[in-house]
Amino acid sequence: MIYVTHRLPVNEPGEPTLDRTAVWQGLVMKANNALPFVPIMTHCEVTARFDDETFEREIEAFGDRYIERIALQPQRRVVFTRLAGPVLGTITNDIEEDGGDLFLRFSFALVLDGAQSGSLEESAYADETTAHYVAAVGATLNAMRRVARGEAPAVLPAT
Repeated sequence: MIYVTHRLPVNEPGEPTLDRTAVWQGLVMKANNALPFVPIMTHCEVTARFDDETFEREIEAFGDRYIERIALQPQRRVVFTRLAGPVLGTITNDIEEDGGDLFLRFSFALVLDGAQSGSLEESAYADETTAHYVAAVGATLNAMRRVARGEAPAVLPAT
C-alpha cells in the first residue's frame, strides 16, 4: 500500500483570496472535469450520476484508464474511490482550516496491481506518483485562482 498526504495553503500573497466556497466549487469542477486541474490527466468523463453527491467517471492518466466513484461531502471533502484500473485505492481532497487559514490536502492510499507490498517496484511507483500528486495540488489551486481572476470559466455541473 502506498500512502501519501500533502497539504498546501490555499491563499498566497499576490494571488486572489479564495474562501471555502470558492475552494469547494473548484473541487466540484475538478471532480466533474479534472482536465483543467490535473495536467497528467488526458481524459475525464462522467459516466453515471447516482444523486447530487455521488457519481462515477472514467479517467486516463499515463495511458491507463480508470473508473472512479466520486463522493462529495459538501464544503469539506471529495473522495475518489478507484473501482477499476491498474492502481486501486482511495484519493481524498480535503479543505482544512487552521487558525483561520485555509489549506487544501490531497491524500492517497493506493495499491499497485501485481506489485508486492514494500517492493522496489512499489517504492519506485510511489516516488513517481507522489511527485505527480504534489504537482496536482499546486495545479488545482492555480486553476481555482484563474477562475477567481476571471481567466477561466466557473462552470459547475447541472445537478
